[in-house]
Amino acid sequence: MNEVIKTLTSHRSFRKFEEKQIENEHLNAILSAAQAAPTWIHGQQVSVIVVQNKERKQKLATFCGNQEHIKLAPTFLVFCADFNRAKMASDIENVPFEAIHDADILLVGATDVGIALSNAIAASESLGLGVVPIGGIRRQPLEVIELLQLPQYVIPIAGLCIGYGSDDPGLNPRLAKETFVHKEEYNNNQEKYIKSYNEVFKEQQLIKSNGQNNSTWTNRISSFYKESHYNNNYKDVPQMLKQQGFNCKDLLE
Repeated sequence: MNEVIKTLTSHRSFRKFEEKQIENEHLNAILSAAQAAPTWIHGQQVSVIVVQNKERKQKLATFCGNQEHIKLAPTFLVFCADFNRAKMASDIENVPFEAIHDADILLVGATDVGIALSNAIAASESLGLGVVPIGGIRRQPLEVIELLQLPQYVIPIAGLCIGYGSDDPGLNPRLAKETFVHKEEYNNNQEKYIKSYNEVFKEQQLIKSNGQNNSTWTNRISSFYKESHYNNNYKDVPQMLKQQGFNCKDLLE
């Protein structure tokens, strides 16, 4: 197994960090790796906001659902789907900017962010740093947009805590590969693997919590998905999209 694959398969999410800022050389390398990620039509529809100011991190931690690790991490990156430059290109060429209203644009932006985020994670871990991605950046997106001064056609998709991790949480077990890899067509016969994984997951939770938590994977996931997140934690996402110029007119037709 080469070093790249070893790094990728050794991922864990750190939520505690040493009080030590990462070197600028390392940060620049991480950002270069993220920028080098492929994007749809080479449109480069991603921007990253680097946040190291303690007060700003405190505000972002609050906006993300009071996630303490955002404050603890010396560096917090906010990955944005960014079509502002595409709008500028349209203006320079004096052509309409109609594609921004297509629902597929949201898939493009989120996918491009995901690839860049993955590159940043791999680069960080290859340098011996700990990370944890943050989806909660969309909990209060209107406040995040104001704080980071994001222009129209730019939306926050995910955050990433980076630092020197402490209290190594260890690897999380994954579902059987048969649930992830499908040959030629989707195989929906997965219940047996899920039930088997429940036992593995529960055992790990008991170990990590010193016997205080015996939840299964299906219990955790079903609890998360039992209610609409738009009516709960992510209720401002539709307003954010409209405010930032993503109307998805094709969904309304």
